[in-house]
Amino acid sequence: MDKSSNWYKLDNAAKIIPSTVRGANTRVFRISCELIEDVDPKILQQALDESIIEYPFFNCILRRGLFWYYLEDSQLKCTVEEENLPACSPLYLPGKKSLLYRVFYYKRRINMEMFHVLADGTGAFMFFRRMVTRYLEIAHDFRVDSDFFANEIASLQERNNDSFTHYYQNQKGLKQLKSLSSNNAFQLNGETDSNNNCHLVEIMVSSKEFKALAEKYNSTVGVLSTAIYIAAIIDTMSSAQKKKPIVVSVPVNLRQYFKSFTARNFFGVISIKYDPMDFDNTLSSIIGVVNASFKEQLDPKRINETMNSYAALEHNIAIKVVPLFIKDYAIGQFDAAAKKGVTTSISNMGVIKMPAEVTPFIDRFSAFMTAAKEQITICSFRDRLVFGECSAFVDHPTMLNLCRRLSSEGIRVEVATNDYDDLTEEKKEETV
Repeated sequence: MDKSSNWYKLDNAAKIIPSTVRGANTRVFRISCELIEDVDPKILQQALDESIIEYPFFNCILRRGLFWYYLEDSQLKCTVEEENLPACSPLYLPGKKSLLYRVFYYKRRINMEMFHVLADGTGAFMFFRRMVTRYLEIAHDFRVDSDFFANEIASLQERNNDSFTHYYQNQKGLKQLKSLSSNNAFQLNGETDSNNNCHLVEIMVSSKEFKALAEKYNSTVGVLSTAIYIAAIIDTMSSAQKKKPIVVSVPVNLRQYFKSFTARNFFGVISIKYDPMDFDNTLSSIIGVVNASFKEQLDPKRINETMNSYAALEHNIAIKVVPLFIKDYAIGQFDAAAKKGVTTSISNMGVIKMPAEVTPFIDRFSAFMTAAKEQITICSFRDRLVFGECSAFVDHPTMLNLCRRLSSEGIRVEVATNDYDDLTEEKKEETV
């Protein structure tokens, strides 16, 4: 069989993604690695070509079927380019045969952008870490200890596996997603970019300082991040707006609960609901609520229900037989209704681990995910913890208040942005 005729079903989280692309919410996420030296594009191309061999699934293109979208193998090759597009620009254009990821570089930074249909952040980071490692191996003529990636050794079949289908147990689906539309959550608003371009903001703090602050509050980095983000949102609200709850959507990596080597999507979502009227201007008044919500919703039984709610979409007979153009409309409407029940989203990618041999050449990692309004993605490397905001808003009051909250807790803050119009020529050198 010719390679180009091989095709794959979308995983169960990916099935709704093409139907929910709207404006600046391109469903594209961005992973970045900033080195301590300028990037050599020829070496980066070689590193990409060698690394993608382990992840050939990423070279698929998206096709429309009668009932579902599907992925098809392609002979297309990703070519490394200097950054030349607005951040998180669309990767899927209906009717156009194109790859669903791109690799850019700019000065010291390596960027990979990917359409969420292919993978979640964890799966994409598997590939990205390999590519960056290989780049530094070639650039500095050494080889890392092969044991470092031993726990990620998997067959191509295991990396391509749809873990939702593998672990699915029959239940009524989308229960959790339906519950979101029953909320009347506070909505973030502001002036949006006239071209629907994404605006990125990085807030960088010391990982050690932030972890120490979490310990001070008898909390975790994940809980504290969510709590301080909620506090920053409350700081933007008027008295009237505080009558509505803040609902924060938090993606959960299901590989922590189910044995899976997949590089595709395998995540669930929990929702943290907080009443601003309960806020007494102390983080403690939020942390208790957030901590209890995390504990309740991360219970293995609840996580299993979350996983099944995504997988149930494919197994719903009524949905199966509906033509795709009707699904596109229905899922789009359903998604819009569900978003009314969500204020924002915060995703914690955790600690990025790299081989000791390459660590001295890396300054930091960061990650961004597009959203209908605003989303924050967190990751840390060595002593750099980065909050990455992606939105179509031209102003960033929530991030400004997040900086203020961090500073008031004694945390040193550095900020970078791609809002070039608001920066002097000198500061442009520091932008994302």
